[in-house]
Amino acid sequence: MTQSPEVPSSHDALRTLRVALGERSYPIHIGPELLGDSRWLTPHLAGRQVMVVTNETVAPLYLEALRRGLPDDLEVRELVLPDGEATKNLASVERIWDALLAAGFNRRCTLIALGGGVIGDMVGYAAASYQRGVAFIQVPTTLLAQVDSSVGGKTGVNHPRGKNMIGAFWQPRAVLIDTDTLASLPPRELSAGLAEVIKYGLIRDADFLSWLEERMPALRRLDAAALTSAIERSCSLKAEIVAEDETEQGVRALLNLGHTFGHAIETHQGYGHWLHGEAVGAGMLMAAELSHRLGWLAEADVARVRAIIEAASLPLAAPADMTAEDFLALMRLDKKNLDARLRLILLRRLGDACIHDETPPEMLREFLEAFPRR
Repeated sequence: MTQSPEVPSSHDALRTLRVALGERSYPIHIGPELLGDSRWLTPHLAGRQVMVVTNETVAPLYLEALRRGLPDDLEVRELVLPDGEATKNLASVERIWDALLAAGFNRRCTLIALGGGVIGDMVGYAAASYQRGVAFIQVPTTLLAQVDSSVGGKTGVNHPRGKNMIGAFWQPRAVLIDTDTLASLPPRELSAGLAEVIKYGLIRDADFLSWLEERMPALRRLDAAALTSAIERSCSLKAEIVAEDETEQGVRALLNLGHTFGHAIETHQGYGHWLHGEAVGAGMLMAAELSHRLGWLAEADVARVRAIIEAASLPLAAPADMTAEDFLALMRLDKKNLDARLRLILLRRLGDACIHDETPPEMLREFLEAFPRR
Protein backbone atom coordinates (compact mmCIF):
# COMPACT_ATOMS: atom_id res chain seq x y z
CA MET A 1 0.00 0.00 0.00
CA THR A 2 1.38 3.40 -0.91
CA GLN A 3 1.72 5.94 1.86
CA SER A 4 -0.66 8.86 2.07
CA PRO A 5 0.82 12.35 2.21
CA GLU A 6 1.33 14.14 5.45
CA VAL A 7 0.57 17.84 5.51
CA PRO A 8 4.00 19.49 5.82
CA SER A 9 4.83 22.09 8.43
CA SER A 10 5.74 24.49 5.61
CA HIS A 11 4.39 24.67 2.07
CA ASP A 12 7.31 26.69 0.78
CA ALA A 13 9.56 23.78 -0.23
CA LEU A 14 9.74 22.87 -3.89
CA ARG A 15 8.57 19.34 -4.69
CA THR A 16 9.83 17.66 -7.87
CA LEU A 17 8.44 14.43 -9.28
CA ARG A 18 9.42 12.66 -12.47
CA VAL A 19 7.36 10.93 -15.14
CA ALA A 20 9.56 7.98 -16.06
CA LEU A 21 9.34 7.47 -19.82
CA GLY A 22 12.94 6.72 -20.74
CA GLU A 23 14.51 9.42 -22.89
CA ARG A 24 11.17 11.28 -22.88
CA SER A 25 11.02 11.49 -19.08
CA TYR A 26 10.21 14.89 -17.64
CA PRO A 27 9.90 16.67 -14.30
CA ILE A 28 6.84 17.98 -12.49
CA HIS A 29 7.83 20.95 -10.34
CA ILE A 30 5.34 21.88 -7.58
CA GLY A 31 5.59 24.93 -5.34
CA PRO A 32 4.85 28.63 -4.87
CA GLU A 33 6.38 31.54 -6.81
CA LEU A 34 7.62 29.40 -9.71
CA LEU A 35 6.23 31.41 -12.61
CA GLY A 36 8.76 34.24 -12.54
CA ASP A 37 11.81 32.05 -11.93
CA SER A 38 13.74 31.20 -15.09
CA ARG A 39 15.27 28.07 -13.50
CA TRP A 40 12.12 26.08 -14.10
CA LEU A 41 11.41 26.97 -17.76
CA THR A 42 14.74 27.69 -19.46
CA PRO A 43 16.24 24.17 -19.28
CA HIS A 44 13.28 22.73 -21.17
CA LEU A 45 13.14 25.13 -24.13
CA ALA A 46 14.00 23.52 -27.47
CA GLY A 47 15.35 26.70 -29.08
CA ARG A 48 14.99 30.48 -29.12
CA GLN A 49 11.41 30.63 -30.45
CA VAL A 50 8.69 30.49 -27.78
CA MET A 51 4.93 30.81 -28.18
CA VAL A 52 2.93 31.31 -24.97
CA VAL A 53 -0.73 30.37 -25.40
CA THR A 54 -3.24 31.32 -22.73
CA ASN A 55 -6.82 32.59 -22.44
CA GLU A 56 -8.61 35.83 -21.66
CA THR A 57 -9.16 34.89 -18.01
CA VAL A 58 -5.63 33.76 -17.18
CA ALA A 59 -3.65 36.29 -19.23
CA PRO A 60 -4.32 39.33 -16.99
CA LEU A 61 -3.42 37.29 -13.92
CA TYR A 62 -0.28 35.37 -14.84
CA LEU A 63 1.04 36.15 -18.33
CA GLU A 64 3.36 38.92 -17.15
CA ALA A 65 4.76 36.74 -14.37
CA LEU A 66 5.47 33.94 -16.83
CA ARG A 67 7.24 36.37 -19.18
CA ARG A 68 9.55 37.36 -16.31
CA GLY A 69 10.61 33.73 -16.09
CA LEU A 70 11.85 33.69 -19.71
CA PRO A 71 15.32 34.92 -20.76
CA ASP A 72 15.44 38.26 -22.56
CA ASP A 73 17.23 36.89 -25.64
CA LEU A 74 14.31 34.72 -26.75
CA GLU A 75 11.85 35.43 -29.54
CA VAL A 76 8.62 35.27 -27.54
CA ARG A 77 5.13 35.56 -29.02
CA GLU A 78 1.83 35.43 -27.19
CA LEU A 79 -1.60 34.18 -28.21
CA VAL A 80 -4.63 34.85 -26.01
CA LEU A 81 -7.68 32.71 -26.81
CA PRO A 82 -11.25 32.90 -25.51
CA ASP A 83 -11.96 30.98 -22.31
CA GLY A 84 -14.24 28.00 -21.82
CA GLU A 85 -14.83 24.36 -22.72
CA ALA A 86 -16.93 25.44 -25.72
CA THR A 87 -13.72 26.74 -27.36
CA LYS A 88 -11.95 23.38 -27.18
CA ASN A 89 -12.20 22.60 -30.86
CA LEU A 90 -10.16 22.45 -34.06
CA ALA A 91 -10.94 26.08 -34.88
CA SER A 92 -9.01 27.16 -31.77
CA VAL A 93 -6.13 24.83 -32.59
CA GLU A 94 -6.04 26.30 -36.09
CA ARG A 95 -5.57 29.74 -34.52
CA ILE A 96 -2.48 28.38 -32.77
CA TRP A 97 -1.14 26.92 -36.01
CA ASP A 98 -1.84 30.20 -37.81
CA ALA A 99 0.06 32.18 -35.17
CA LEU A 100 3.04 29.83 -35.40
CA LEU A 101 3.15 30.04 -39.18
CA ALA A 102 2.71 33.82 -39.21
CA ALA A 103 5.66 34.13 -36.83
CA GLY A 104 7.80 31.79 -38.93
CA PHE A 105 8.34 29.37 -36.07
CA ASN A 106 10.41 26.30 -36.91
CA ARG A 107 10.75 22.78 -35.54
CA ARG A 108 12.90 24.00 -32.65
CA CYS A 109 10.18 26.22 -31.25
CA THR A 110 8.52 25.59 -27.87
CA LEU A 111 4.87 26.12 -27.02
CA ILE A 112 3.96 26.98 -23.43
CA ALA A 113 0.40 26.23 -22.28
CA LEU A 114 -0.58 28.70 -19.55
CA GLY A 115 -4.05 27.94 -18.23
CA GLY A 116 -6.43 25.14 -17.35
CA GLY A 117 -7.12 21.83 -18.98
CA VAL A 118 -8.71 23.29 -22.11
CA ILE A 119 -5.63 25.37 -22.94
CA GLY A 120 -3.28 22.53 -22.03
CA ASP A 121 -5.09 19.99 -24.21
CA MET A 122 -5.30 22.30 -27.21
CA VAL A 123 -1.73 23.54 -27.02
CA GLY A 124 -0.49 19.99 -26.61
CA TYR A 125 -2.37 18.89 -29.71
CA ALA A 126 -1.09 21.89 -31.66
CA ALA A 127 2.45 20.97 -30.58
CA ALA A 128 1.95 17.32 -31.51
CA SER A 129 0.85 18.22 -35.02
CA TYR A 130 2.78 21.40 -35.94
CA GLN A 131 5.56 20.40 -38.33
CA ARG A 132 4.93 16.82 -37.13
CA GLY A 133 5.77 17.60 -33.53
CA VAL A 134 7.43 20.37 -31.53
CA ALA A 135 8.26 20.86 -27.87
CA PHE A 136 5.77 22.12 -25.32
CA ILE A 137 5.62 22.86 -21.60
CA GLN A 138 2.57 22.68 -19.36
CA VAL A 139 1.99 25.52 -16.88
CA PRO A 140 -1.42 24.59 -15.39
CA THR A 141 -3.28 27.23 -13.37
CA THR A 142 -6.35 25.26 -12.22
CA LEU A 143 -6.41 22.43 -9.70
CA LEU A 144 -7.94 20.05 -12.22
CA ALA A 145 -5.17 20.71 -14.74
CA GLN A 146 -2.47 20.53 -12.08
CA VAL A 147 -3.47 17.10 -10.78
CA ASP A 148 -4.64 15.50 -14.01
CA SER A 149 -4.69 16.89 -17.52
CA SER A 150 -1.24 18.50 -17.52
CA VAL A 151 0.47 15.19 -16.71
CA GLY A 152 0.62 12.22 -19.05
CA GLY A 153 0.57 13.60 -22.58
CA LYS A 154 -3.09 13.27 -23.51
CA THR A 155 -3.89 16.13 -25.86
CA GLY A 156 -6.85 16.93 -28.07
CA VAL A 157 -10.15 18.65 -28.69
CA ASN A 158 -13.85 17.91 -28.45
CA HIS A 159 -16.16 16.92 -31.27
CA PRO A 160 -19.89 17.73 -31.21
CA ARG A 161 -20.60 14.00 -30.90
CA GLY A 162 -18.05 13.22 -28.21
CA LYS A 163 -15.55 14.70 -25.77
CA ASN A 164 -11.82 14.47 -26.54
CA MET A 165 -12.44 12.34 -29.61
CA ILE A 166 -9.70 14.04 -31.68
CA GLY A 167 -6.19 14.15 -30.32
CA ALA A 168 -2.79 12.56 -29.81
CA PHE A 169 -0.46 11.33 -27.12
CA TRP A 170 2.31 13.95 -26.91
CA GLN A 171 4.33 14.36 -23.74
CA PRO A 172 5.41 17.79 -22.46
CA ARG A 173 9.03 18.56 -21.67
CA ALA A 174 8.09 19.71 -18.18
CA VAL A 175 5.10 20.53 -15.98
CA LEU A 176 5.39 23.66 -13.86
CA ILE A 177 2.78 23.86 -11.09
CA ASP A 178 2.82 27.20 -9.32
CA THR A 179 0.51 26.64 -6.37
CA ASP A 180 0.03 30.40 -5.92
CA THR A 181 -2.25 30.38 -8.98
CA LEU A 182 -4.91 28.56 -6.98
CA ALA A 183 -5.57 31.71 -4.93
CA SER A 184 -7.55 33.12 -7.87
CA LEU A 185 -9.53 29.93 -8.51
CA PRO A 186 -13.33 30.34 -8.20
CA PRO A 187 -15.02 27.91 -5.75
CA ARG A 188 -16.77 26.03 -8.54
CA GLU A 189 -13.46 25.43 -10.36
CA LEU A 190 -11.86 24.31 -7.10
CA SER A 191 -14.60 21.72 -6.61
CA ALA A 192 -14.13 20.52 -10.18
CA GLY A 193 -10.45 19.95 -9.49
CA LEU A 194 -11.17 18.13 -6.24
CA ALA A 195 -13.15 15.56 -8.23
CA GLU A 196 -9.96 14.43 -9.95
CA VAL A 197 -8.08 14.40 -6.65
CA ILE A 198 -10.76 12.17 -5.09
CA LYS A 199 -10.51 9.90 -8.12
CA TYR A 200 -6.93 8.91 -7.27
CA GLY A 201 -7.92 7.75 -3.81
CA LEU A 202 -10.84 5.76 -5.17
CA ILE A 203 -8.88 3.94 -7.88
CA ARG A 204 -5.49 3.30 -6.28
CA ASP A 205 -4.92 4.56 -2.74
CA ALA A 206 -7.49 4.01 0.01
CA ASP A 207 -5.20 5.66 2.57
CA PHE A 208 -5.13 8.80 0.44
CA LEU A 209 -8.93 8.67 0.28
CA SER A 210 -9.06 8.64 4.09
CA TRP A 211 -6.61 11.54 4.19
CA LEU A 212 -8.87 13.50 1.82
CA GLU A 213 -11.94 12.79 3.93
CA GLU A 214 -10.20 14.31 6.94
CA ARG A 215 -8.79 17.32 5.14
CA MET A 216 -11.57 18.26 2.72
CA PRO A 217 -12.49 21.36 4.78
CA ALA A 218 -8.86 22.54 4.59
CA LEU A 219 -8.75 21.90 0.85
CA ARG A 220 -12.00 23.80 0.33
CA ARG A 221 -10.62 26.86 2.13
CA LEU A 222 -7.46 26.74 -0.04
CA ASP A 223 -5.11 25.77 2.76
CA ALA A 224 -1.75 25.91 0.99
CA ALA A 225 -0.11 23.01 2.82
CA ALA A 226 -3.06 20.65 2.27
CA LEU A 227 -3.36 21.61 -1.39
CA THR A 228 0.35 21.13 -2.03
CA SER A 229 0.29 17.67 -0.48
CA ALA A 230 -2.86 16.69 -2.41
CA ILE A 231 -1.34 17.88 -5.68
CA GLU A 232 1.91 16.05 -5.02
CA ARG A 233 0.19 12.75 -4.18
CA SER A 234 -2.18 13.01 -7.14
CA CYS A 235 0.66 13.75 -9.57
CA SER A 236 2.74 10.93 -8.10
CA LEU A 237 -0.07 8.43 -8.69
CA LYS A 238 -0.70 9.77 -12.19
CA ALA A 239 3.04 9.56 -13.01
CA GLU A 240 3.20 5.95 -11.80
CA ILE A 241 0.27 4.93 -13.98
CA VAL A 242 1.50 6.79 -17.07
CA ALA A 243 4.94 5.16 -16.70
CA GLU A 244 3.24 1.76 -16.64
CA ASP A 245 0.92 2.40 -19.59
CA GLU A 246 1.61 5.57 -21.58
CA THR A 247 -0.95 5.10 -24.35
CA GLU A 248 -3.82 3.59 -22.34
CA GLN A 249 -3.62 -0.01 -23.44
CA GLY A 250 -4.42 -1.27 -19.96
CA VAL A 251 -4.03 0.16 -16.45
CA ARG A 252 -4.14 3.82 -17.55
CA ALA A 253 -7.81 3.36 -18.41
CA LEU A 254 -8.46 3.23 -14.64
CA LEU A 255 -7.86 7.01 -14.59
CA ASN A 256 -11.23 7.28 -16.33
CA LEU A 257 -13.28 6.38 -13.26
CA GLY A 258 -16.52 8.35 -13.59
CA HIS A 259 -15.51 9.68 -17.00
CA THR A 260 -17.70 7.46 -19.18
CA PHE A 261 -20.80 8.71 -17.38
CA GLY A 262 -19.30 12.20 -17.00
CA HIS A 263 -18.37 12.67 -20.65
CA ALA A 264 -21.90 11.64 -21.62
CA ILE A 265 -23.27 14.37 -19.33
CA GLU A 266 -20.90 17.01 -20.75
CA THR A 267 -21.70 16.13 -24.35
CA HIS A 268 -25.46 15.98 -23.78
CA GLN A 269 -25.62 19.25 -21.85
CA GLY A 270 -23.31 21.14 -24.20
CA TYR A 271 -19.66 21.69 -23.43
CA GLY A 272 -19.17 24.14 -20.60
CA HIS A 273 -22.62 23.92 -18.98
CA TRP A 274 -21.28 21.32 -16.57
CA LEU A 275 -17.61 21.65 -15.69
CA HIS A 276 -15.60 18.54 -16.45
CA GLY A 277 -14.95 17.87 -12.76
CA GLU A 278 -18.61 18.31 -11.90
CA ALA A 279 -19.57 15.68 -14.46
CA VAL A 280 -16.80 13.38 -13.23
CA GLY A 281 -18.00 13.83 -9.64
CA ALA A 282 -21.50 12.67 -10.53
CA GLY A 283 -19.99 9.95 -12.73
CA MET A 284 -17.87 8.57 -9.88
CA LEU A 285 -20.95 8.28 -7.69
CA MET A 286 -22.70 6.48 -10.55
CA ALA A 287 -19.75 4.10 -10.85
CA ALA A 288 -19.81 3.44 -7.10
CA GLU A 289 -23.54 2.72 -7.06
CA LEU A 290 -23.28 0.42 -10.08
CA SER A 291 -20.37 -1.37 -8.37
CA HIS A 292 -22.68 -1.90 -5.39
CA ARG A 293 -25.35 -3.39 -7.64
CA LEU A 294 -22.74 -5.82 -8.97
CA GLY A 295 -22.03 -6.92 -5.39
CA TRP A 296 -18.58 -5.38 -5.05
CA LEU A 297 -19.06 -2.33 -2.82
CA ALA A 298 -20.97 -2.38 0.44
CA GLU A 299 -23.62 0.24 1.11
CA ALA A 300 -21.25 1.85 3.61
CA ASP A 301 -18.62 2.21 0.86
CA VAL A 302 -21.09 3.94 -1.43
CA ALA A 303 -22.08 6.20 1.44
CA ARG A 304 -18.41 7.22 1.85
CA VAL A 305 -18.15 8.02 -1.85
CA ARG A 306 -21.34 10.06 -1.72
CA ALA A 307 -20.18 11.91 1.40
CA ILE A 308 -16.80 12.95 0.02
CA ILE A 309 -18.31 14.05 -3.29
CA GLU A 310 -20.86 16.11 -1.38
CA ALA A 311 -18.11 17.53 0.88
CA ALA A 312 -16.30 18.71 -2.25
CA SER A 313 -19.52 20.48 -3.35
CA LEU A 314 -19.94 18.29 -6.42
CA PRO A 315 -23.24 17.09 -7.96
CA LEU A 316 -24.92 14.01 -6.54
CA ALA A 317 -27.41 13.60 -9.39
CA ALA A 318 -27.55 13.50 -13.18
CA PRO A 319 -29.20 16.23 -15.29
CA ALA A 320 -32.98 16.22 -15.07
CA ASP A 321 -33.43 16.16 -18.85
CA MET A 322 -31.09 13.24 -19.52
CA THR A 323 -32.72 9.85 -20.11
CA ALA A 324 -31.19 6.41 -19.82
CA GLU A 325 -31.16 6.20 -23.61
CA ASP A 326 -29.30 9.51 -23.79
CA PHE A 327 -26.64 8.05 -21.54
CA LEU A 328 -26.38 4.80 -23.45
CA ALA A 329 -26.18 6.45 -26.87
CA LEU A 330 -23.31 8.69 -25.80
CA MET A 331 -21.52 6.04 -23.73
CA ARG A 332 -21.37 3.81 -26.81
CA LEU A 333 -18.98 6.38 -28.32
CA ASP A 334 -16.52 6.13 -25.43
CA LYS A 335 -12.90 5.61 -26.51
CA LYS A 336 -12.39 2.70 -24.08
CA ASN A 337 -14.97 0.52 -25.81
CA LEU A 338 -13.66 -2.46 -27.77
CA ASP A 339 -15.52 -4.70 -30.22
CA ALA A 340 -18.85 -3.01 -29.45
CA ARG A 341 -18.48 -3.89 -25.75
CA LEU A 342 -19.14 -1.08 -23.29
CA ARG A 343 -16.16 -0.90 -20.92
CA LEU A 344 -16.69 0.83 -17.59
CA ILE A 345 -14.25 1.67 -14.83
CA LEU A 346 -15.79 0.35 -11.62
CA LEU A 347 -14.69 -0.31 -8.04
CA ARG A 348 -14.10 -3.77 -6.58
CA ARG A 349 -13.35 -1.98 -3.32
CA LEU A 350 -12.36 1.52 -2.32
CA GLY A 351 -8.84 2.03 -3.61
CA ASP A 352 -9.13 -0.82 -6.15
CA ALA A 353 -10.61 -0.03 -9.57
CA CYS A 354 -11.07 -2.38 -12.49
CA ILE A 355 -12.07 -2.38 -16.15
CA HIS A 356 -15.42 -4.15 -16.52
CA ASP A 357 -17.14 -4.97 -19.81
CA GLU A 358 -19.69 -7.52 -18.62
CA THR A 359 -22.39 -5.41 -17.00
CA PRO A 360 -25.71 -6.97 -18.08
CA PRO A 361 -27.42 -4.49 -20.44
CA GLU A 362 -30.72 -4.72 -18.59
CA MET A 363 -29.01 -4.00 -15.26
CA LEU A 364 -27.23 -0.97 -16.72
CA ARG A 365 -30.42 0.41 -18.22
CA GLU A 366 -32.36 -0.09 -14.99
CA PHE A 367 -29.57 1.56 -13.04
CA LEU A 368 -29.49 4.57 -15.36
CA GLU A 369 -33.25 4.94 -15.15
CA ALA A 370 -33.17 4.81 -11.34
CA PHE A 371 -30.21 7.12 -10.70
CA PRO A 372 -31.35 10.46 -9.21
CA ARG A 373 -31.86 13.47 -11.47
CA ARG A 374 -31.91 17.14 -10.64
